[in-house]
Amino acid sequence: MNVRRLAVFVLMVALATLVIVHSADTKPKLRPGSKAPEFSLKDGTGNEFTLDRAGNNGFTVIIFISTHCPASNGYNQRMADLCTDYAPKHVTFVGINSNEEESATEVLQHARDHKFGFPVLKDYNNVVADAYGAQVTPEVFLIDGKGTLRYHGRIDDDGRGTNITSKDLRVALDALLGGNDAPVSETRIFGCSIKRVRGND
Repeated sequence: MNVRRLAVFVLMVALATLVIVHSADTKPKLRPGSKAPEFSLKDGTGNEFTLDRAGNNGFTVIIFISTHCPASNGYNQRMADLCTDYAPKHVTFVGINSNEEESATEVLQHARDHKFGFPVLKDYNNVVADAYGAQVTPEVFLIDGKGTLRYHGRIDDDGRGTNITSKDLRVALDALLGGNDAPVSETRIFGCSIKRVRGND
């Protein structure tokens, strides 16, 4: 196989892992205004994170991410920057990895390699992904202190990060931190499908 054919093959494999999900998708999912399911998961070091509506006075941003997905990896620096910028404003960031083939050890190393300032939790058997209706990586769920989903969708509108015209998550956070509703509470998601245990990705 020559270099050109190899490059085409790699590109085709990468594209085959991508799925664009529109708001008209018929799969049931958590919608803005709904109560977010509580959960407890551990990261690769055994530290536990619990989403508990009681006692959380700020906002929580949950991002379903992957170690392999090119779409998710394209956002690594932007996710780290978001945590750096908003953690001082009482916004908690947490990553969740629900992909069957990505081990907790691999997830931990990936988080360290990319200097995430937030924990990345391993969702065995995609229990939390199923509860939230998460479909792709990266996918965002922004929850307020009362446990209500206030924004669901993408981080921004450009996976490559070279021509961003809508910083959707930042806009939602700024509005909510200012005491207002997010101007857009749900955006179209895009990325790699979550590789579930049951193969229903």
